[in-house]
Amino acid sequence: QVQLVESGGGLVQPGGSLRLSCAASGFTLDYRTIGWFRQAPGKEREGVSCISSNFGITYYVDSVKGRFTISRDNAKNTVYLQMNNLKPEDTAVYYCATTRTFLYNYNWSKERAYDFWGQGTQVTVSS
Repeated sequence: QVQLVESGGGLVQPGGSLRLSCAASGFTLDYRTIGWFRQAPGKEREGVSCISSNFGITYYVDSVKGRFTISRDNAKNTVYLQMNNLKPEDTAVYYCATTRTFLYNYNWSKERAYDFWGQGTQVTVSS
């Protein structure tokens, strides 16, 4: 079965950390670009970060720069999102998505650039 499965979400206090995982089954993430998106209640889904298929080029939305780090382990067929110094405004459902296309700074955060999505994992930052 072809799927992307996110995990690692949960409840954390402000200032805390979580590491999200995006594991692929049924296909390989090699040669694929992976993006992380999030959707907070009442808001549109927004691109959080992206890692390219080649050279490990990474992109981040301004609000998470310096706090979040995206990485990939092709041997484990998994992409990670390390989230540090979490803030209440980071509360959202986090999704990973993938495409075979190399993405650039102008389009990595566009939902339509991706062709396969996971089901999401909830992240709640609250005291």
